[in-house]
Amino acid sequence: MEHDEAEVDEGALSWQERALCAQTDPEAFFPEKGGSTREAKKVCLSCDVRSECLEYALGHDERFGIWGGLSERERRKLKKRAV
Repeated sequence: MEHDEAEVDEGALSWQERALCAQTDPEAFFPEKGGSTREAKKVCLSCDVRSECLEYALGHDERFGIWGGLSERERRKLKKRAV
């Protein structure tokens, strides 16, 4: 049985419904340049889907915000080490 692309994406992104950030202020995860990432990272520490979130951000080359507990700069460093 074939799945349509939207269904596949929905299943692959179901982790987002369980993400703690979905229940908090999204502004904290997209701070102004030079702004603090501390609050967002604190939320990520106790999130059950942190690894899925980070994997998504790395796979989709997310350039803004805190994903999986890492800033864009930290994700870039992680990607460089993995190569």
